[in-house]
Amino acid sequence: MKKILLLTLSVLITFSVGALGSFFTTPSIPTWYSSLNKPFFSPPNWVFGPVWTLLYILMAVSLYLIWINQSPKSQKRKATLLFLIQLCLNALWSVIFFGMRSPEIALIEILLLEAAIIFTVLSFKKISKTAAKLLIPYALWVAFATALNLSIVVLN
Repeated sequence: MKKILLLTLSVLITFSVGALGSFFTTPSIPTWYSSLNKPFFSPPNWVFGPVWTLLYILMAVSLYLIWINQSPKSQKRKATLLFLIQLCLNALWSVIFFGMRSPEIALIEILLLEAAIIFTVLSFKKISKTAAKLLIPYALWVAFATALNLSIVVLN
């Protein structure tokens, strides 16, 4: 029963951040975002929803694997803190980019997000290699999003 509660909590935490980001993102897609010049490699808008859904699932499972691991509590606390920091930065990017409509500030923020994800992966790897590996697609997608963000800054 405890494992089910931990899995549920990890999903709720992760998807709550996704919902918060979506709150700022969704209204801007057909208006402000559609008016921006985007690079040739910018995916169609419909791609973002399924990709982020999959990434949030992987993130939630990754966090769950850390929580149920038998590693020392202090190590798991540090890893969880790093995870929560990157999760906050994840939400903050949507607020800055879409809510504030500031790609320049969002570019700085997404670089911090990428660094936080890398630190989280490294911390998770000490506890569970599987948990760390589940975050790799997220790190790669954010690296791609960084390139997209930079291109939008340059093109606009």
